[in-house]
Amino acid sequence: MSYAGIVIVCYCLDQVALPLKGNYNPSHFKLYFKDTGLLVAALDDEAQEDLRVNRNFNTYKGAIFENIISETLVKQGYSLFFFRNEKSTMEMDFFVRDKTSLIPVEVKANDSSTPSLNKLISDNDKYPDIQYGIKFCNRNIGFNGKFYTFPYCLAFLIRRFLNV
Repeated sequence: MSYAGIVIVCYCLDQVALPLKGNYNPSHFKLYFKDTGLLVAALDDEAQEDLRVNRNFNTYKGAIFENIISETLVKQGYSLFFFRNEKSTMEMDFFVRDKTSLIPVEVKANDSSTPSLNKLISDNDKYPDIQYGIKFCNRNIGFNGKFYTFPYCLAFLIRRFLNV
């Protein structure tokens, strides 16, 4: 289905390390719609109506924003990778890279805490390729010393930001 242009494949990393394409499992993946409109169209009629009148949005918010970010990253030329450990105690939505480091990317439906992002950045012995992270949420631009925070609407500028 990825060849048909309907979905985007996001592969699970076996190790959180560079190179990305050398550390993923091709049989463990998540799928995103290539167009977030397709995601909304795939919902039942009642759910679509809920979204149109801004009702029950929180039920769908996480999936919609994660799909939007996946779509935006792919349109900038990134391949998609995620990580989930065996115990499912740590999960990261996406990984991209700059010239020298691996960058975890967290998408939050609200501005809740990010324990997985904090752990990946703080544990330099276990994850030496990670120097900082990115969090997309309903918040302004910021940097707390560990990760950059961006509003969702700026996702289309991430490649430009990372290449500076």
